Amino acid sequence: MAQRTFDYPDGIAPGHAEPRGGLHRHASLVSTVVLLAVMLLGLSGLLGGARTDPRRAEFAKATLTVTTPTTLRSGLFFEMHVAVTARRPIGKLVVALSPRLWRDMTINTVVPAAAEEQFNDGAFRFDYGPLAAGKSLIVKVDGQINPPLTLGNAGEIALYDGDRRLGGMPVRVTVLP
Repeated sequence: MAQRTFDYPDGIAPGHAEPRGGLHRHASLVSTVVLLAVMLLGLSGLLGGARTDPRRAEFAKATLTVTTPTTLRSGLFFEMHVAVTARRPIGKLVVALSPRLWRDMTINTVVPAAAEEQFNDGAFRFDYGPLAAGKSLIVKVDGQINPPLTLGNAGEIALYDGDRRLGGMPVRVTVLP
């Protein structure tokens, strides 16, 4: 049987087509180390997705506790909890969020639903009615980061008793590509 010969394309020598042994058949050490470093960086939470500690602010009539991720990635779903505990009776609890905080985000769910929702005085306002002293309201917000959002958003979550401001907390969310 005659041995078959053929021409290799320009730049390819017969030695390139021969099987190689040892470490040459595996990925290089540098690429393996780079891949491992990227995986460890992702697992560390520095690129987003890590659990964050609740932030708390105390006012004369209420305590506001906000739990939200501080670093997210574009396209990621996220969860925010806003807890209000009345220290004294609140006649009409209103949770207000500045529009800058939710710019380029899609808010999928706010549970429980407010009795009334409106945009007033430059903020999204959610009216939850009266809250007795010692009682708590926990609002869960589910959302998603839209692709145009880069770097992040900053805004404020504020509490009102009707139209009277009780206090507010600055909130910042960093968004990575």
